[in-house]
Amino acid sequence: MEALITKELNTVLPYFLKYKNVWANYDSEADTLYLHFKKPNHAESSEMTDNEIIIRYDENAEVIGFTILNASQRRNNS
Repeated sequence: MEALITKELNTVLPYFLKYKNVWANYDSEADTLYLHFKKPNHAESSEMTDNEIIIRYDENAEVIGFTILNASQRRNNS
């Protein structure tokens, strides 16, 4: 599990460093975590990865956020 967490962290870390601020919201009913790197955060396009993470892009095709579906299922329960 630690290898998966490290891989996911390495994937998002460049965005945290680039934008300096991150806004996060968790919707417990939808079990969805929203991470926004830019305000306003209006996406022009998006794509879903194989592991149910939606990557959101602005008009310049830069990543402005992630929507993580089934967020509570990603916790380390061991």
